[in-house]
Amino acid sequence: MNNETDFRHDQPDSLGVLLVNLGTPDSPTTGDVRRYLKEFLWDPRVVELARPIWWLVLNGIILNTRPRRSAQAYRKVWTEQGSPLLVISQQQRDALQHALQAALPGPVHVALAMRYRNPSIAAGLAELRAAGARRVVVLPLYPQYSATTTASIFDAVTDELRTWRWLPELRFVNHYHDDPAYIQALADSVRRHWQRNGRADKLVMSFHGIPQEYFAKGDPYYCECQKTGRLLAEALELDDQQWHLTFQSRLGPKQWLQPYTDRTLAELAAAGTRHVAVICPGFSADCLETLEEIALENREVFLHAGGERYDYIPCLNDQPDHIAALSRLVQQHAQGWPETTLPTDSEADADRQHRARHLGADA
Repeated sequence: MNNETDFRHDQPDSLGVLLVNLGTPDSPTTGDVRRYLKEFLWDPRVVELARPIWWLVLNGIILNTRPRRSAQAYRKVWTEQGSPLLVISQQQRDALQHALQAALPGPVHVALAMRYRNPSIAAGLAELRAAGARRVVVLPLYPQYSATTTASIFDAVTDELRTWRWLPELRFVNHYHDDPAYIQALADSVRRHWQRNGRADKLVMSFHGIPQEYFAKGDPYYCECQKTGRLLAEALELDDQQWHLTFQSRLGPKQWLQPYTDRTLAELAAAGTRHVAVICPGFSADCLETLEEIALENREVFLHAGGERYDYIPCLNDQPDHIAALSRLVQQHAQGWPETTLPTDSEADADRQHRARHLGADA
């Protein structure tokens, strides 16, 4: 069992929220990117190949070539504060902490974790335990469920909790792809972009791809992306000719979900579309895949194919309506727990602490 000396029997309970995103290298160096990719690509939820075969491919080919190229891409988007994904996720954590403290009658603590690299899921859970969280809501920042993302976080959380002596009550947010507040936040971000920059001929909604065979095996991700796209188009009152749903970030020779974002942009430009705006509704925070692949690489694809104007609409990040939507999700999933329904009873806490000390708990 893990060392649990930070736990006290007389400690007041609180609600914990574990906010989890994908992860990022610790720096844009080749070495740190290699370590990140090794952890990410070795996850059997991400690459469903026999381990001996995949070990040879990963260690013999991919990790000897891809880290250098990826490090160059990371350096294009890295900021003085560090990785954009980590910096934005920290801002989201702080904003969600503030929103939940204002909304809930009981104590709450929000911890940030990344599925790969730092801060780790083990570190995030340890932070919640130290804060006295006896009830935990795990909120993966993936609106659309996939085994490659959401289920992988579940694996990591449960792997860590297997080493704990006293488990917290646990609730897990599987998805929020059709949550009205999330759809409204997306729609409002598009409208704000239109007001500032004008309306494009086409709105392209680009989601991260997964291998086509994962969908064939039953992964609901494709269907949930389609529903998100349809609901967003309806909220914006777009007809079928005004928007396109595409998939980006494919890796390897296998067929991934289609249509592909880069090919669609080239085809639109070749067919006479002069102005496109691209939004990534499956990403809760801007990261390498949005800032480098979509905002930079795919801009060049569209302009080179004959397009004239390319707009990237940023992710929701820590926008107030996004944080309000996340806060609402947490409150929905924490319904019935003391921190969401009852005022903090300081006398009861004091009585519990007194009884714990009487029974021999460390003060």
